Amino acid sequence: MTSPEVWTVAVPKNALKKWEKVREFALGLPGAAEDFPWGETVAKVNKKVFVFMGVADGSYPMGVTVKLKDDEAHAHALTCPGAEPAGYGLGKAGWVSIPLEQQGAPAAELLCDWVEESYRTIAPKKLIAELDAR
Repeated sequence: MTSPEVWTVAVPKNALKKWEKVREFALGLPGAAEDFPWGETVAKVNKKVFVFMGVADGSYPMGVTVKLKDDEAHAHALTCPGAEPAGYGLGKAGWVSIPLEQQGAPAAELLCDWVEESYRTIAPKKLIAELDAR
């Protein structure tokens, strides 16, 4: 078995930086909490996942999966290299998986915008009001 230190080297630095920015942004949203179901990193609000962040150990390509209800944002996300409707039937509900390692992957700022939209579709109104008041 390979040690995690070796796996981390396999992750492109720019993808890891984006992943870390997205994670930090997601966990900074009102009421957000990190969890690790199924061995992957997720951010939840009110015990519901609003962003799947996969694994950061290099064992699987880095990416994020967000719920985009806005038709324009959803369509834009799907134009990203390698992006696709999320598996397990989640794609039908607006979830999009966006890889971070591919050439032309979205910038961290755009990913954070999508994370915020996903958060707004999941979070209770009280927490959305708290976010809007910032």
